[in-house]
Amino acid sequence: MPEVAIYDAPDVNAFATGASRNSALVAVSTGLLERMQRDEVEAVLGHEISHVANGDMVTLALIQGVVNTFVIFLSRVVGHFVDRVVFKTERGHGPAFWITTIVAELVLGILASAIVMWFSRQREFRADAGGANLAGRQKMIAALERLQQSAGQPHLPDQMAAFGISGGIGHGLKRLFMSHPPLEERIAVLRSGG
Repeated sequence: MPEVAIYDAPDVNAFATGASRNSALVAVSTGLLERMQRDEVEAVLGHEISHVANGDMVTLALIQGVVNTFVIFLSRVVGHFVDRVVFKTERGHGPAFWITTIVAELVLGILASAIVMWFSRQREFRADAGGANLAGRQKMIAALERLQQSAGQPHLPDQMAAFGISGGIGHGLKRLFMSHPPLEERIAVLRSGG
C-alpha cells in the first residue's frame, strides 16, 4: 500500500510517484477533495494506485533513459559517418562531427520524446482501466468528466505534468508530445468497455 498524502493546491489533480512499489506515494490536491464526490475521489485513487501497481513511474524513467542512450549513441554514429565519409576527416574528430552530432541529438531527441509520450499516454489508459476495476467503471467515468469541468483551472507545474491525472487538449503535432490522452478520448475508451 503506497503512502497517501494531501497537498494544498486549488487545482483538481492527483499523482503517483516513487522509485518502486514499496516506496510509492499517491498525492491528492485539496482542490480535488473539495470539488469531487467521494465516489470520484475513490476512482482517482484507484487510477493512481494502478500506476503504482503497474510500476509506471519506474518504467517511464527506464524508457526515458534507454531512449536517451540511443539518441546519444546514434547521434555520434551519424556524426562520425558525416565526418569520415562526407568531409574525409582522417584523424580525430573535425568540426563536422561535433556539428552533426549536435543537430542529430536535437532531431533524434524530439523523436525520442514522441516515443516516451506515446508510452505515457498508453499507461494512462491502463491506469484508467485499473481505476475502473478498483472503484467501478461509472465512478472512473464520472471522475474524468469532473476533470473535464476543471480544464481551465491551474494544474501541476510542467515538470510534474506527466505524473498528474488530468489530460490536455492537443491537435496535430502537439498531440505527439502530450503525456496524457485527451479526457474525452479516455472517457470514450472506458464507455466502450476498454
